Amino acid sequence: MWFSKNHEDVLKELNVNPFSGLSTQEANERLEKYGRNKLKGKPKKSFISLFLAQLKDMLIYVLLAAAVITFFIGEYVDSIIILFVVILNAVIGVVQEFKAEKAVEALQKMTTPKSLVRRDGEVKEVSSEEVVPGDIIILDAGRYVPADLRLIESANLQIEESALTGESVPSSKDANDLYQDPKTPIGDKTNMAFMSTLATYGRGEGVVVATAMETEIGKIAKILDEDNNEMTPLQKRLDELGKILGYLAIGICVVIFVIAIFQKRDLFEMFLTAISLAVAAIPEGLAAIVAIVLALGVQRMSKINAIVKKLPAVETLGSVNIICSDKTGTLTQNKMTVVKYYTFQNLKDLPASETSFEANGDAAELVKSLVLCSDATYENGQGTGDPTEVALIVLGDKCNLKKTTLNENHKRVSENPFDSDRKLMSTLNIQGTGYRVHTKGAIDNLLKISSTILMNGNPIPLTEDIKVQLLKVTEEMSDSALRVLGAAYKDTDSIIDAGEMEKGLTIIGLVGMIDPPRLEVKDSIKEAKLAGITPIMITGDHKNTAVAIAKELGIAESIDQSLTGAEIDELSDKDFSERIKNYKVFARVSPEHKVKIVRAFKSHGNIVSMTGDGVNDAPSLKYADIGVAMGITGTDVAKGASDMILTDDNFTTIVNAIEEGRNIYNNIKKAVIFLLSCNLGEVITIFISILFSWTVPLMPVQILWINLITDSLPAIALGVDPGDKDVMKKRPRDPKESFFARGGGVRAIIGGALIGILTLVAFYYGMWEHGFTPSASVHPSNIEAYNVALAYARTMSFVVLAASQLFYSLSMRNTTKSIFQVGLFSNMYLVGAIIVGVLLQLLVISIPFLASAFYVHNLSMQDWGIVIGFALIPLAVNELIKVFMRLAEKQGKEF
Repeated sequence: MWFSKNHEDVLKELNVNPFSGLSTQEANERLEKYGRNKLKGKPKKSFISLFLAQLKDMLIYVLLAAAVITFFIGEYVDSIIILFVVILNAVIGVVQEFKAEKAVEALQKMTTPKSLVRRDGEVKEVSSEEVVPGDIIILDAGRYVPADLRLIESANLQIEESALTGESVPSSKDANDLYQDPKTPIGDKTNMAFMSTLATYGRGEGVVVATAMETEIGKIAKILDEDNNEMTPLQKRLDELGKILGYLAIGICVVIFVIAIFQKRDLFEMFLTAISLAVAAIPEGLAAIVAIVLALGVQRMSKINAIVKKLPAVETLGSVNIICSDKTGTLTQNKMTVVKYYTFQNLKDLPASETSFEANGDAAELVKSLVLCSDATYENGQGTGDPTEVALIVLGDKCNLKKTTLNENHKRVSENPFDSDRKLMSTLNIQGTGYRVHTKGAIDNLLKISSTILMNGNPIPLTEDIKVQLLKVTEEMSDSALRVLGAAYKDTDSIIDAGEMEKGLTIIGLVGMIDPPRLEVKDSIKEAKLAGITPIMITGDHKNTAVAIAKELGIAESIDQSLTGAEIDELSDKDFSERIKNYKVFARVSPEHKVKIVRAFKSHGNIVSMTGDGVNDAPSLKYADIGVAMGITGTDVAKGASDMILTDDNFTTIVNAIEEGRNIYNNIKKAVIFLLSCNLGEVITIFISILFSWTVPLMPVQILWINLITDSLPAIALGVDPGDKDVMKKRPRDPKESFFARGGGVRAIIGGALIGILTLVAFYYGMWEHGFTPSASVHPSNIEAYNVALAYARTMSFVVLAASQLFYSLSMRNTTKSIFQVGLFSNMYLVGAIIVGVLLQLLVISIPFLASAFYVHNLSMQDWGIVIGFALIPLAVNELIKVFMRLAEKQGKEF
């Protein structure tokens, strides 16, 4: 707790003389002891380890088992096809994640390469990696801080710490300050300077108290290094599905063998049949289809300015019900803006969105004084210097009182620089034939050195009543979270000393400024609330400022809904977790607090998105279910720790991305239910045929063809189905909700049963047409005719199974709307998939070498008509069910 010790004690403890610094020998010894001032990270994941990580999935295990078994029974083609699906799935995942873990690398790049150090009594420039505890560091404007320092000297020193604390205004530093409270927030430690922050004004000296991983930035790096690869809701659902299908496949094999023993069938033949059934039970293309659908979703999201780094994150967005957002730069514009000014008896609002104002009389004098008494610059939309002064220069531009023009007409001849004791700055500028003092600063300090106030261009006495009036306006502005700055002037005939400038001044007025909200954010927050999503503000800024912005945006209603970091520390983890729902704003928080807030929300089963741009946001971005970094203002560290990057830094894009995520999940669910309906149809076909001692209607190669080719094309097309326009009018999906919830399971069973029964009917019809029954014993003299009939009947069942699944996909697009209400041609990918699927079936049956490979036979025109008729029945039945569902829904509403 270096901030609680005076600098003499700190120097003594670190054994260093501030006037000579460390000797070169001592510095080298300490470098050996403490190591280089460089952040350490985990070893980078290799391509192979990323690839193997993609295989850690229950569904993949089931597929690998199927590949091994099919290989050992001699079905090499089947085995190769299944392995190809597994590899395709892994490759898609690796491509998305290969560049994902860059957070610590970016932290390492942030450290400044050179530092000014006093060693052996001389000031030297050394690599920041060679800085050691005890080194005396010299700071001046524009220089990065190389390590954590306890300041030992400061002169008007201001350090920009927004990346670490979230505050948009540089912090004033004072080496003489002391803090006894061990829980003092980082932003309030004015006697400290932290690694990778930037000195913007003044100068100072400090002694290094922490380097590398022991710094505040280092603590963040440690948090980022911790593994927190929690499964997304989709991964959990697919894992659960994989287990169900795995157990189902094992259960089917056991049942088949029991039946085989009772029916006294050939056990090896039944083993092959069991494998066919296991293959039928597992949708081999599912893993690859989900990966492809997610990858296509990533492409679509990039077009709406959201770059998703990890595939499953796309779907997780759809479950988000809490958006924790950093204030500075995310909800606000990260630029101080003057929004009010006051001249005597004249208070005026200046909307942040306005680009020009007319300033006359006293108002023009106020702006003129503030601009002339500023050192910042603003050109071509870019400001340099103190953000408060930049805001004043921008105000001048809006009032057509440009700094360059004013400086030319009123050249500065002397000044009294700002310091933290006076809280004032004064300049002396040429005014006509004489000179004018322009002073800006805290209004209470200005009142002490002023005797008059400007009223309609003339100074009048500054009475006690007027002082009370000024302080009241100041208080009202402060209560609205505005930063208040006053301006005063004094005319003089000659150049005067700095000590004489701040006496007998005339007050002109004051301005109130704030980092204003982004213009489009208010509507986005309203839309998010309508969608059942709760926006939360988390910031390192002061409580009043945060609550004022939160009220304006509609995030919070009163200050009672806010909590500071110090107040969080007073609560136990259990109490904080229980009370978390009462708060919408968290102010003066550290990186550790942000992680604690995210964890507390997650403990209630919420799916939490955290947005941010600073280094201080990185740990919470990593711990959130969805970490969202800003692409323009965001640090590389934040981008590295996030799951998604917004290329336009727009909060609105998050809401659009959530909408896209919801639609993607709905589409994946359609694809899953469709595939399971198809597989259930195959299982029913084979299982019933065995139960009734029929010849098996389908060969393993036919099942694989349907699962990987015929089913996969419509499933992918369903995965890119146009989104539901009303999806953001519904509450977020329960992340624990199964694929089979909301009637999904019933639809899968009805669809599967219809497909399976009709496939059996087609098989029976094909055998009957040739004078055989599926269970008939065959005389040796009829074996050739029987084999021809069997091939023909299997072809009919093969076509019915494939075509019924293709047509049934049309019905899967919506649970209640008919295919005509949805629009038959509104998803041309699906129409194309059905046409391609039917053509592929025709090719397999018509081309001789393919026909022999798939054990199929060409059909007569009459039988083509029959199989197409059978194939349309599941679609027709499902559309009929929807009619009754719509009627029931309508009656329910009327009732």
